[in-house]
Amino acid sequence: MKTALLVIDVQQGLCEGEHAAFASQEVIGRINQVAEKARAAGALVVFVQHESSTGELMHGTRGWQLAHGLHTAPSDLRIRKTTPDSFHRTVLTDTLTQHAVTDLVICGMHTEFCVDTTTRRALALGYPVVLVEDAHTTEGSALLSNRVDSQAVRS
Repeated sequence: MKTALLVIDVQQGLCEGEHAAFASQEVIGRINQVAEKARAAGALVVFVQHESSTGELMHGTRGWQLAHGLHTAPSDLRIRKTTPDSFHRTVLTDTLTQHAVTDLVICGMHTEFCVDTTTRRALALGYPVVLVEDAHTTEGSALLSNRVDSQAVRS
């Protein structure tokens, strides 16, 4: 059994600005801890970067770069993607096969988009998946940092 850690879309353009991921710096710190443990255990670490033909995630732009504070190692791999599914039209499946990966651990940014889509696809492909509960996050929102009293909602 060999494990791969997939770090999805932890890119500068998703960590700043109006669509910055919620608590991104804290999540990056936890991703760094998970990646360090994965490397120490001999797991493959793969950084998946989303890119678009225009905008902040266009290949090579500042926003497309891996996020500030994210630690990488020379042994880590990088895969580029253009859809929310890290497997679709990428080399991810071939890479996992070449490295005899049987299990996946997933973390990253924008849980509701690419993390969710990739996790579901991995499960459909037969990979056992662990989604690291405190190492993925959603698009930021003022609502996420506010507490709402349930009684106030019912009134």
